[in-house]
Amino acid sequence: MPAATSDTSKITDYEAATSFLGEWGPFQQRTFFLLCLSFIPNGLTALSVVFLAGTPDHRCALPAHLNLSAAWRNSSIPLEEDATRDGALVPSKCSRYKVEYLLNYSERGFLPGLDVNLSNVPKESCLDGWEFDHSVYTSTIVSEWNLVCDESWKKPLTSSLFFGGILAGSFVSGQLSDRLFGRKMVMFGTIGLQVVTTLIQVFSSSWIMFVVLYFLLGVEQISNYLVAFVLGAEILGPQVRTFFSTAGVCLFFAVGYTLLPLLAFFVRDWRMLQVGFMLLYWWFIPESPRWLLSQGRVEEAEVIIRNAAKMNRIESPPVIFRPLKTRVHNICDLLRSPNIRWLSVTLWNTLTIAYYALSLNTANLHGNPFINCFLSAVIEIPAYALSWVMFRWCSRRLSHFSALFAGGFFIFIIQFIPRHLVALSITFEMLGKFAVSTAFAVVYAYTAELYPTVLRNTAVGACSTASRIGSIVAPYFIYLRTYSVSLPYIVVGSLTALTGLLSLLLPESFGMPLPDTISQMQSFPG
Repeated sequence: MPAATSDTSKITDYEAATSFLGEWGPFQQRTFFLLCLSFIPNGLTALSVVFLAGTPDHRCALPAHLNLSAAWRNSSIPLEEDATRDGALVPSKCSRYKVEYLLNYSERGFLPGLDVNLSNVPKESCLDGWEFDHSVYTSTIVSEWNLVCDESWKKPLTSSLFFGGILAGSFVSGQLSDRLFGRKMVMFGTIGLQVVTTLIQVFSSSWIMFVVLYFLLGVEQISNYLVAFVLGAEILGPQVRTFFSTAGVCLFFAVGYTLLPLLAFFVRDWRMLQVGFMLLYWWFIPESPRWLLSQGRVEEAEVIIRNAAKMNRIESPPVIFRPLKTRVHNICDLLRSPNIRWLSVTLWNTLTIAYYALSLNTANLHGNPFINCFLSAVIEIPAYALSWVMFRWCSRRLSHFSALFAGGFFIFIIQFIPRHLVALSITFEMLGKFAVSTAFAVVYAYTAELYPTVLRNTAVGACSTASRIGSIVAPYFIYLRTYSVSLPYIVVGSLTALTGLLSLLLPESFGMPLPDTISQMQSFPG
């Protein structure tokens, strides 16, 4: 890319200037663990819609005062073929036999199936609402506001609006933290807003109120996640940064995700813990010195580094950073070249489709949905450990290609597994989730390495913004199973494997210093 003509900044070599601090002193340890802890609530929030919008078994309700015999009450729901169960006959969820006919037959002493051919009885919609089975889900937004049958379109829309909030937050947080307020202020502001939004959402009186607040929660959740990620990547040294950007961030996110099925029946009071975290973090997590330098605030950056040296019991040099000449950047500096468009549109979009399609599909798998969700969450922990191993010692392109291609392969071949081999089908779906989660961890750290300090948060946010198109449509990929159970696996598996092949065209950043200016950023080939 024509970087030299668009960048007049002269930022000192940050890695060399701060090398005297060491890699893993008390300052780095405290920053690492406090930032990682902030990702646990994000793991709880990101996929909570699996249980918030869980659909219990349901059938049409009958008026309580209706004087029907037990035989006619049990036969009031017609049987229909279920495409997801190989055409097996199951009670209808959206229709019932007309009540006046049932009452007439019951009063005359007729028996269903013997005196009356049920196929000749007229049907009607669920005029008196639905009866929901509470054996699995105590209460969800589906049972609360009857999001079934003609209103079932609101369920995937709920997920899409949350991911729409994540799209908006990805864009806004990058701009705010790179150009105006810095990493620290945006991080703590969004943590506080998450607490307020969640407390209000608990008292939602309608579906519309719920989804509006859910959209805002998506904005705040991803803003906190991205800014904390970039803050850690910029403060920590090269080796610790590699672990933080892959296994550290993602493992703590996975801990929150693993806790999700365990807390699914409770109001999310854990958000209140963030109030205490926010007060604690503010005093112990510093602003990014790299960002301060990119803004020309050399003295503030030096104060942070000298405090870090004092904590690590190391004497700092008289002069740490040279005076700088800086220029303000914005997202247009990235959009002038095809680099950001290539990475965001092809790589991130398909990855988020695969990750969220598999994560949100746990409720549709055979068996207990809580156990399935727990398995889906637990499988991410070894995936993130593998991502760190790959990122620490392997080529970035090969790491990402192998994870994505393997994920696409496992997802695609699920369609060939016989329906009665349920355990094998779930095993391959979890293997696909394992591979895709590995790729997800790698791509965040990979992107942070490719883009410069002056626009790192904006770039990561822009890539995340573009990828949210994938997460918004992911619920509708799951919806394809209403037409064919195999169709989501065919489409998602093919896209993921193809994107794995395309990732081989990305530039290699393994062993290269973190770029501080646009001129230091690598060109994308092709």
